[in-house]
Amino acid sequence: MSINRRKVLGGAGIAGVSAATGAGVDRLISDGTPGYRTDKVEPVTEDAAHFGNPRLPSELITSQSHLFPLGAQPVNKYDGGSFQQASEDNFPILKGQEASVLLLTLQPGGIREPHWHPSAWELNMVIKGVAAWVVIDGNGNHESFDQHVNDIVFAPQGSFHYFENRGPDDMTILIIQNTSAPEDKDNIGIGESLSRLPPRVLSAVFGVPADTFKPFKKIDAAVTILRSP
Repeated sequence: MSINRRKVLGGAGIAGVSAATGAGVDRLISDGTPGYRTDKVEPVTEDAAHFGNPRLPSELITSQSHLFPLGAQPVNKYDGGSFQQASEDNFPILKGQEASVLLLTLQPGGIREPHWHPSAWELNMVIKGVAAWVVIDGNGNHESFDQHVNDIVFAPQGSFHYFENRGPDDMTILIIQNTSAPEDKDNIGIGESLSRLPPRVLSAVFGVPADTFKPFKKIDAAVTILRSP
């Protein structure tokens, strides 16, 4: 008897989806057509809890649950640039998905403060201008390079990194992070870090008199964006 490989593979795929989502095959197939229910919240399986539940709670379901106007969001402005963000705070579908997006613009001379993220990596793609980068990761890699339009840079979780705009025009970069939290909740900047260390400790690290660091101002949060003098 001949075997229809398409049907066998299709059946295996549906069975796999059924196992992953905790749904029965009879729910996924109706006259050979996959079904998708949005009228109620399905129980969250162990796999869904780990990888993210693809089903939105019913109160969040709209005709455009998956669409988000990032460019229309309030602009966080700094001396040197600005950014807009999609996170679980303003894009409900991201809640529990470990994902957020920033659209960040640096003016000429603008610097993304040197920083690291304790619980997130990030992918960066320049869509306008050139970003001058430095990345220091936990494997002892120290890299400096220019990122051009459509180039992608990966900054590993916990890596120390920054980029700046040395060009004559604005530079815009799209940043995707594997955290649903807003930028200010998973970002440790160098200014905040160094300003909280005693001058005697900084003196020992840099080999200069402690008085060198006494004028440092205290910073309670990441600056995010600065401008070079």
